[in-house]
Amino acid sequence: MEFARQAKNICPFLQHTSTKTLRSLQARSKLASVAGQCPVMGHAMESRAPYSSASKPAHDSVTTGYSSRAPSPPVHRAEAKEKTPEKPKTEESGGCFEYESLYQTELERKRRDKSYRFFNNINRLAQEFPRAHRGEEHDRVTVWCSNDYLGMGGNGHVLKTMHATLDKYGAGAGGTRNIAGHNRSAVELERTCARLHKKDAALVFSSCYVANDATLTLLGQRIPGLVYFSDESNHASMIQGIRHSGAKKVIFKHNDVADLEHKLQQYPRSTPKVIAFESVYSMCGSIAPIEQICDLADKYGALTFLDEVHAVGMYGPHGAGVAEHLDFDHHAHHAPLASRRRSVMDRIDIITATLGKAYGCVGGYVAGSADFIDWIRSYAPGFIFTTSLPPAIMAGAKTAIEYQSATNKYRVGQQLNTRYVKQQLTARGIPVVPNPSHIIPVLVGDAEKAKAASDLLLHKHNIYVQAINYPTVPIGHERLRITPTPGHHKELCDDLVQALDATFAELNLNRVADWEKAGGLCGVGKPSNVRPIWSDKQLAFEPIPAPQPSQNQQPEKQQQPVVAAAA
Repeated sequence: MEFARQAKNICPFLQHTSTKTLRSLQARSKLASVAGQCPVMGHAMESRAPYSSASKPAHDSVTTGYSSRAPSPPVHRAEAKEKTPEKPKTEESGGCFEYESLYQTELERKRRDKSYRFFNNINRLAQEFPRAHRGEEHDRVTVWCSNDYLGMGGNGHVLKTMHATLDKYGAGAGGTRNIAGHNRSAVELERTCARLHKKDAALVFSSCYVANDATLTLLGQRIPGLVYFSDESNHASMIQGIRHSGAKKVIFKHNDVADLEHKLQQYPRSTPKVIAFESVYSMCGSIAPIEQICDLADKYGALTFLDEVHAVGMYGPHGAGVAEHLDFDHHAHHAPLASRRRSVMDRIDIITATLGKAYGCVGGYVAGSADFIDWIRSYAPGFIFTTSLPPAIMAGAKTAIEYQSATNKYRVGQQLNTRYVKQQLTARGIPVVPNPSHIIPVLVGDAEKAKAASDLLLHKHNIYVQAINYPTVPIGHERLRITPTPGHHKELCDDLVQALDATFAELNLNRVADWEKAGGLCGVGKPSNVRPIWSDKQLAFEPIPAPQPSQNQQPEKQQQPVVAAAA
């Protein structure tokens, strides 16, 4: 405690920190590390070792709490919560609760376990994507981790529509749909979303997080005795909705239909049930066995709730998602289905998806039967009390959906680039978590090393790939998540592969052979026969020509995809 007392005497900031907090930091052998970052104490400790550069933020980083797709609640597999921090003493603050002390303790915990998040200043260039600049416009980087999977954020048709709508209807919606009105942009977008998934109706929310939360909350609150069956790897928005509903929750192993059926068997068929799952799981790239889950739902009397957030725009002949993709020929060529068989997409009761990823805009929606959507519209607080998306956003999203429904060029380009990068990384022993989707998770297995790899790629190679750590993935499963787009041409792909190879060598990170010796992790280092969900035949399909730009429209500046043989 001697160091703690000296620190409190020297530093004007620590003078306001409780003795208990200092004692707690000292007990964890972290007070010296924190003091080394202080402008006062740091000067007094010049003889000490410098703070690890791997944990420092980039020079133009913005630090804050959580990313938009990585909120605080952990995934199901980490249901065991962290120990609740002790209530800070109030003796030295006149009996008041020491709020700032709690914030500092909580943040220090994240810094200590290397899960603290540093946000990089990345400004995507609409006409040059996937290029971007950092804090200064001359500081250019290539973005390799965007969820704007098809580059639609800079699509000329989308931008033209948004400009025209913005000029005509203004910047905002004016309030909630109930107060400000049900404008034409909302009507047309919801009709387009419903048509995409061949459902009766759809309802647009400010984000798919809100759509999932609002819908799942309402189902559990309004259906007596409802039981949720939730995949252990479901997104935090689904977990929150289930929690908020207060309904009973049963968690089944990831994509394990045998475990799901075993748990369904424990409830009478008359018990109302919802099976909640995703089509593409964004951090590992796995794809759900949707048809088998539908079979179980029919057998045990359950509703199916499918989150297509990372699949919409990316799969199927019209981009409706994996549910459409599973009956590709039927939806592409009107090929007949087997006798008495319904399409997989038709068998899904509730579909949620986003406008903020493959469609390049923002917002989310839920699609289903007409009465179900009207019920959500009438009862869900997440819809009723939230300001509507601006007309320009909704008009742009509608254009993006229609554009991608009419061409497979961008989906095919993205898939070819993904295959090429996966092949090249595998050839160099870079540990790619095997999966059939467009996600390329590169396993690191350590939070500090993943952050160091991300920093090195950015500062040395001008490549931006964000490190993914807890609670987005379990501790020990940290990774770099790479997402090629149609604009990542061959030269950019080769640059990425070479930079990753050099980074793994410089940081001495585990390669496939190392994981194999360790027994494997996340499918890396184990035999795998995973094949892409897009077949070679499907990659050759093109529905109808893409819309041509008008005479007044500026042509799109899109890079061509890698010309790679489908493998």
